[in-house]
Amino acid sequence: MSAVRMRMGVGFGYCVVAMLTAIVYFQMYLELEACPLCIMQRVVYIGLALLFLIAFLHNPGWLGEKIYAGLVVISALTGAGVSAWHVRLQHLPEDQVPLCGPGLEYMMEVFSFTEMLQQVFQGSGECADVLWQFLGLSIPGWTLVSFLVVVVYGVGILFTKKPVSG
Repeated sequence: MSAVRMRMGVGFGYCVVAMLTAIVYFQMYLELEACPLCIMQRVVYIGLALLFLIAFLHNPGWLGEKIYAGLVVISALTGAGVSAWHVRLQHLPEDQVPLCGPGLEYMMEVFSFTEMLQQVFQGSGECADVLWQFLGLSIPGWTLVSFLVVVVYGVGILFTKKPVSG
């Protein structure tokens, strides 16, 4: 297996484990309902997994790997931004927490895409609830850490040197 395929396969595996953790442990085992911001973070992880999978299947050369890695970094930074916003909502004083709003499915049916995004990022009371913690971090806090791991991994791929062909 080529080094490029190995790096992209590891990235894909990491994203799959992150998604399985969210779905199997948090949603199925603990029976926690995903709020709109949690769903947005999952969408970013699905996009990252697909990006890694496409790169794995494509098996690009050195330059192609850098392009994929750049896209990974941009996508993971987007996910980190959503997670950071979610953590911010969880740390608002109680009197500043937005009221609970409609679910994401309803917003997608009724609002335009930009209105829906505006509603999601405005947040709702359910997004501010801390339902689980480990070592002082909530689910969005750990998701932020996880996205930052992907950012560091992508930057590491960006800075791998071009192999010397003999």
